[in-house]
Amino acid sequence: MSAPAASDHSPAHGHAEPSKLHIYVQIAMVLGVITGFEIVLVYLPLTRWIVFTALAILSTVKFMFVIFYFMHLRWDKVFCTILFFIGLVLAGGTMWALLHLFGSEASKPLSSAALEIARVALT
Repeated sequence: MSAPAASDHSPAHGHAEPSKLHIYVQIAMVLGVITGFEIVLVYLPLTRWIVFTALAILSTVKFMFVIFYFMHLRWDKVFCTILFFIGLVLAGGTMWALLHLFGSEASKPLSSAALEIARVALT
């Protein structure tokens, strides 16, 4: 009779694989450190464009950690990930369009002189 084969992941081999909970706790700690750095970064005497760029990059890194690990996109099919990013691009484009629409001259209230001219034109 042969001896039972040892599994590749047994503690005897020294290759104990970390559990998913351990990975989630590590990622949560990394996200906490990044958030702390973002808070400190806002109060540093740096130019606005450097702060904005750093915050955008750090927020993107945090976003990627959250969607790939906590939303489980890492273990999903590629098609689901593509659908997620299509929705993200559509939402970003809609937000960009709304910001430009409401930031334009057309969205500002009319002055009293312009209102009087419009009132005269309508009568």
